[in-house]
Amino acid sequence: MLKVSCPSEGHKDVAGIRLDELMTAHDVARLLPDIPVLRDLCRSMAVLEAILSPEWSSRYHSFDAGWSPGEEMASMRNGSGDEYSIVFSAAGAYIRGSAHESAMSPYGNDGPWPGVLDYVPEVFRPCAEEPAFCDEDGMPVVTACLWREVGDGHWRVGEIDYPDGVSDPDGAVYLFARLVDPSPEAFRRFAEDYYEVPVDLDAVRHVYALRPLTRGVVTALNADLAVKDLADDLAAARYPVAAG
Repeated sequence: MLKVSCPSEGHKDVAGIRLDELMTAHDVARLLPDIPVLRDLCRSMAVLEAILSPEWSSRYHSFDAGWSPGEEMASMRNGSGDEYSIVFSAAGAYIRGSAHESAMSPYGNDGPWPGVLDYVPEVFRPCAEEPAFCDEDGMPVVTACLWREVGDGHWRVGEIDYPDGVSDPDGAVYLFARLVDPSPEAFRRFAEDYYEVPVDLDAVRHVYALRPLTRGVVTALNADLAVKDLADDLAAARYPVAAG
């Protein structure tokens, strides 16, 4: 098996598979947590970044519980053209990722790579065609796509003939690294590398456990911020706040 390097994560074992050996969205599908766990993970990462980076435009991860009627969205943007969006709804969860330098970029193949969107079930077709996930010409900007309906025991990916001899052809290894390693330690490694500041692991564990946010936790991560400064972000993530 070809090996690829996963930025900032090192060669860490997850569920018995080395992250540097993950190849495509099919491999990611085997490691993603169940929908409720994934949703909580996304909420936690969004709140942690809101604390570490009060300026929204500088954050990687965000969460919007009121994205559209009946839908919530978690998102990641690295500022260099790589991104993902996860739509949570009563139907389940739909994940769309785009790695701008991927061999499977729609811009180098006259549209999405065959199979990436072709097998998306009808219940998630509105997500696949969502204008926010398309460019100005209406073309879906996607290199990797996964979905899971409520009641399904597995994440699903389309039948795809991946390009030969290309490491991480759909960008899934890089895009979803923190989703397949849902540990506080993984987030701290990412945050310390990206923000270039020490990140308190106990505070990260507190938020990952979705325990009510306290002044002490906020101060441990950002001494210049107060809980009240996070009101909008906490509401967007539906994150609990300690009373008093």
